[in-house]
Order: sequence, then C-alpha cells, then structure tokens
Amino acid sequence: METNTRLMDWTLRPATQADVEVIAELRAVVMRPDLERLGRFDEHRVRQRFRDAFVERHLSIIVAEGRLAGCVALRPAADGLWLEHFFIDPGLQGRGLGSAVLRGLLARTDADGARVRLNVLQGSAARRLYERHGFGVESEDPVDVFMVRAPRR
Repeated sequence: METNTRLMDWTLRPATQADVEVIAELRAVVMRPDLERLGRFDEHRVRQRFRDAFVERHLSIIVAEGRLAGCVALRPAADGLWLEHFFIDPGLQGRGLGSAVLRGLLARTDADGARVRLNVLQGSAARRLYERHGFGVESEDPVDVFMVRAPRR
C-alpha cells in the first residue's frame, strides 16, 4: 500500500469549547504509546488533564484535508511562551504537517523575540521534531524532557 507523503494544505483556527472532547480523545490516542511505555497511561486521566488545562484563547485547531487534524497552544509565561497540546492525528503524521505548523509558529515567536519552552515525554519521537527546529534540552526527569528555544533573528 502506498502512502501519500505530500504536505497537505492546512490552516489554524481558534479553538472553541466544542473542541474540548475531540481534542481530549485525540490526546489520549496520540500519547497512549509513550505513556504506556513509561507505565503512566490512565484512560481517564489522559483526557481529564487536557480538559483541566484547556484555555480557549491559547489553543488553535489545525485543519487539514477539510477536517480537524490536530491542535497546538502557545501559552504566555513570565519569560516567553510555552508550546503545549501539540497533537497531530496519527493518520496525518509523517507527512510534514507538524513541521509546517511548528515552522509557522516559530516564525511568529521569532518576530516577537520570544523564547519558547515545552516539555516532551522521555523517548517520544516528537523530541526529534523539536530538536530539528532548534530546541535544546534544559532539564529532564524520568518522565519529561524540558526544552527551550531562544528566538532567532
């Protein structure tokens, strides 16, 4: 079976309250393999953590191929921004969508001179994506790797 590797057209739209359950479910699907590998998967908690952290004004919905393809949040912090809730539907991963979205977001944060922080689960393939886009390890613990990227001029 051939896979379509071309980058699809995509846009970002503001999140609404109606997106919460769809994204909570997407989070559970995307994070399950890494959380299971770390012995931390909990069917209820993985969804509830998103519900509890949902802030409509910070979250954008990624729309590709005419449907919800994922989401990403940039949350203001005292020393820059936190990149959070960056989930891409597994059926659309590996086609450049995550890189394209991240490039667009980082162009904006660079223009604003903002430092960007994030955390990724230990052993997650997403860490390589972040490293390719200039994030470096700031600290880590047995579960999380905390990364930071200074603005580029």
